[in-house]
Amino acid sequence: MGWIIFLIGTIGWHAGMYGMFQKAGIAPWKALIPFYNTWCIVEKTGLKKIWFWLQLIPIAGQFISIWITIIFVMHFGRFNVAHHAATVFLPFLYFPYLGFSKEERYAGDVVFKNYKKPASREWIDAGVFAIVAATLIRTFIFEAYTIPTPSMEKSLLVNDFLFVNKMAYGPRVPQTPLSFPFVHNLMPSSQVPSYLKWLQLDYKRIPGYRTVQRNDVVVFNFPVGDTVINLPGFGSARPPYQVLRDEFNNDRAKFDAQYGDDIIVHPMDKADNYIKRCVGVPGDELQVKDGVLYVNGNIGETPAGSQSYYKITTNGTPIDFEAIEENYGVDIRWEDKYIELAQQNALFQSEKYYIVNLDNEAADKIRKLPMVTGVSIYDVGGSGLFPFDARYNWTVNNYGPVYIPEKGKTIKLDSSNIAFYRRLISSYEGHTLEEKNGQIIIDGKPAGSYTFKYNYYWMMGDNRHNSQDSRFWGFVPETHIVGRASFIWMSWENGPRWKRLFTSIK
Repeated sequence: MGWIIFLIGTIGWHAGMYGMFQKAGIAPWKALIPFYNTWCIVEKTGLKKIWFWLQLIPIAGQFISIWITIIFVMHFGRFNVAHHAATVFLPFLYFPYLGFSKEERYAGDVVFKNYKKPASREWIDAGVFAIVAATLIRTFIFEAYTIPTPSMEKSLLVNDFLFVNKMAYGPRVPQTPLSFPFVHNLMPSSQVPSYLKWLQLDYKRIPGYRTVQRNDVVVFNFPVGDTVINLPGFGSARPPYQVLRDEFNNDRAKFDAQYGDDIIVHPMDKADNYIKRCVGVPGDELQVKDGVLYVNGNIGETPAGSQSYYKITTNGTPIDFEAIEENYGVDIRWEDKYIELAQQNALFQSEKYYIVNLDNEAADKIRKLPMVTGVSIYDVGGSGLFPFDARYNWTVNNYGPVYIPEKGKTIKLDSSNIAFYRRLISSYEGHTLEEKNGQIIIDGKPAGSYTFKYNYYWMMGDNRHNSQDSRFWGFVPETHIVGRASFIWMSWENGPRWKRLFTSIK
């Protein structure tokens, strides 16, 4: 469908230009030669030649080309917003009208130079320019992002405001170009989609200046957030796949009866944005043993401030955590401080230990307290972990090993590993996949192996026991990568966190 629209648009645009060139006194065949046609327009309208060369700049140059055609249309005596909107959005219809309608003629420089914009038009032009410029910057250069959850603490805190660098890995060409400006996937304070799916483009990415590397903090579209239950409290926080498993025991009929009418499918680039740390790149083998991350058999890097749940036992003396924070410099970031403190004290009264989310530095300080007899990583267990196969009895603290797929690499497929790659093959890489009588069938043919089309990544939160990350939903394909978290420009908690302002993200 996209190719048909493109073909119709291309033919209509050039056919219209053919007629417009003829009316303007330019050899009409020149309208059919890409770029040379805009060179002819620049010469005819008296624009400076630099504008022709500027249109060769990637992305921004497309808007300069549109501006050149608007100048050409103005030489036909068409100055109002409706005509210019038709030039931008419907050139395949509007240009043939200008080129072949007997009511339209080429007016030339006299009419163009005598035209004076009304004040209202100046405001409209300024507004359109601001929207276009801001959209270009937001789409292709950088975008502001706010940390909504504590999954990256303490590297990134809730209500850190940061910039995401889209040039690092290369900006994506929008898959869904018909979208309300400055809104991601839902209109503000509503469940109404902010985009139209009439036009969907294939995945394309302009080359960046680096690839995604281990320990980069990355923003990406939530891979299993394409399909959502479009009700408050669901979205990517409770994906339908998880609800189907956890609440309906994979009974699709009961799930559909309750939520079937509320399911919507976002385009890939309109799935919710997530932010995590990339801990595994294509070709890596990743494993977690007793809460410690291993990559290719070596202990992975632990980010400064990375948190985990620790089990703290004492000699029977309770711990005053508020006093510990104040007097010993232990920074415990409770999600709801007073409720959490009450829960910790109740646990100590019944079980004689505390479970506290700490970074390594805070854990070392608590080990030295006189009443503390032990501090160890707490095995929080886990349920509903990827790949959702009973034969892999993994927990958050003991997970893997997992191979991270690499573009162009071929792996053997069988019943023991298809659970890892089922979604990759069918959803991300666009193949049909069936499993019949123990046999794997891809695109209608038996398959004992598969060669990956894209690179994949493994993402984890720095708050390792309080993060819904790849352990819960799997791989992140390169198609979903948005950009690299660059620096914090504002941070807020009951006022500005001054020390965090304009700090780089490591």
